[in-house]
Amino acid sequence: MTAPQPCPYLQGQFERKIFTHLSSDRPRALVDNLLRGGFRRSQNIAYMPYCDHCAACVPVRIVVNDFKPKRTLSKIWKLNAAIEARRVVSRPTIEQFALFRAYIETRHADGGMADMSLLDYSMMVQDSAVETFLTEYRLPVRDRVGVTDNPLVAAVLCDRLSDGISLVYSFYEPELSWRSLGSYLIMEQIAFAKSRGLPYVYLGYWINGSRKMAYKTRFTPQEHLSPSGWVRREAHTR
Repeated sequence: MTAPQPCPYLQGQFERKIFTHLSSDRPRALVDNLLRGGFRRSQNIAYMPYCDHCAACVPVRIVVNDFKPKRTLSKIWKLNAAIEARRVVSRPTIEQFALFRAYIETRHADGGMADMSLLDYSMMVQDSAVETFLTEYRLPVRDRVGVTDNPLVAAVLCDRLSDGISLVYSFYEPELSWRSLGSYLIMEQIAFAKSRGLPYVYLGYWINGSRKMAYKTRFTPQEHLSPSGWVRREAHTR
């Protein structure tokens, strides 16, 4: 268990985590159960909030077959219709890292990932005891002489679980904020999970009272993990 530290999401609160190391010699079913049961993975560590006086962090998963985007999400989906999604093995590239750094420096310059090097990024992508893959998102751009390029505009690192896809980390071109790429990535992973017959997309933790996590409530219906198990939450109005 970690020592208490200031919570990055709720002012005045302190967070603690319970964690365990993952390794290839552990039964895959055990690791799968941890990740489906509310733990999150960072490289080869599985962790869960274990705070003394707070239970605001709630594991969330989207019910894939029942998901129907409302007005705002439908517009985002259509806006990004030209983007090409490519599933690739979880190997780091310089192109990915450049986009990752641009995203971090613009959106999370004061966060815990601000000092990540290429080696750190490589470890994040490659160091995994479960089936992990990357999805690269490329936007065709035609220049003046008609030559089409496909620059990388977003990427998401995912774990493949027995009943779904767990989104580990996503990043995207900060200068394309008008495209709402963060929301598009989630919807594209929902569509991919549906095409593979997987019932859930795991979004990590939703934190009541945190503006940073409010976007997760838009992807419904979803299930929240409670002391009595997964509880369904119905559609959001937007």
